[in-house]
Amino acid sequence: MSRRMGVLALTMAVAAGLSALTAATAGARQSAAFKVAWIYVGPHNDHGWSQAHDAGRLFVQKSLGSKVQTTFKELVPEGPQAAQVIDSLVRDGNKLIFATSFGYQDAMVAAAKKYPDVKFEQATGYKTSTNLAEYYGAGEDAIYLSGMAAGAATKKGVVGYVVPFAIPEVIRHTNAFTLGVQATHPGAKVKIVWTKSWLAPDKEKKAAESLHTSGGADVMGQNVDSPAAGQYSESVGIPWVGYDSDAKSFAPKSWLTAAVYNWGPYYLKETKAAMAGTWKTGSYWGNFNDKFIALAPFGAGVSAKTKAAITAKMAAIKNGSFYEFQGPIYDQAGKLRVPKGKKLSLNDILSMDWLVKGVVGSPKG
Repeated sequence: MSRRMGVLALTMAVAAGLSALTAATAGARQSAAFKVAWIYVGPHNDHGWSQAHDAGRLFVQKSLGSKVQTTFKELVPEGPQAAQVIDSLVRDGNKLIFATSFGYQDAMVAAAKKYPDVKFEQATGYKTSTNLAEYYGAGEDAIYLSGMAAGAATKKGVVGYVVPFAIPEVIRHTNAFTLGVQATHPGAKVKIVWTKSWLAPDKEKKAAESLHTSGGADVMGQNVDSPAAGQYSESVGIPWVGYDSDAKSFAPKSWLTAAVYNWGPYYLKETKAAMAGTWKTGSYWGNFNDKFIALAPFGAGVSAKTKAAITAKMAAIKNGSFYEFQGPIYDQAGKLRVPKGKKLSLNDILSMDWLVKGVVGSPKG
């Protein structure tokens, strides 16, 4: 072998070694990425609740880049199957897991006991432990304001509201929406239909149709996840208030506004804390002031007068001079539930099981 060929062979061997070393280093760097997972009750692109959470996940991924590896599991049933999904996520090396629906709570509590070295966070729950936190926020504040838009839009004084499950979260949202409707249309009624599902477009459309054709509602609202009620509203030419996300594109003529959530900043803060070893359990309750909740842009059907009224009320909520659950508030039977001047506490609204005066429908589902 000539010296030149020998040198060439040596050079190639060194290059190959460096290439292998670079690949190994890249692989190690990738495996060192902090793994975080999300569990969704609906599809990640439902244009509602789950998509809003997924936007938060993407915010974390974009903010932290290669330092994190995020993943999600979608359409996970709220039951025994949730535990299996959590087990698989832990096996895959995820060190922080966010479950984004109330029905996952029992599975998350059990997982937190089973995997003490993993951090768990439960949205809309109320149970905590050393490695299990819960998080949500005052969605009812934004929902109240969206109700004001609906109340201003109704001519008949009858608003339809499509609702999923008869749990305190949905009941307080229904009450806030109704109080908002009545703020701009005193004496108005809000008729509800339970779908018994977070995401069921066919049921949501049928509920909206029933509320409109049989119930006489000339404005539609919702606390469910898909834009089906809005699409129906668009087809019959009545105004619509959405929920969770800006879904104006699905019903541009009917669209009024929607209460929306900005999960990203919270997810980023918690992920950074888990990575730094400073994560602590707790109960987070977001609001307007920390930009956790907001109102989606108004549609053309919201008048300048109504916009001004909503903007003023939002300012009052932010500075604490107004709270939708301050008395006097009566229930459906006319019983005084909140005396004049009294404010319901957070614990009160988290266990709410009664509907305010003006709601037509059962709080039992």
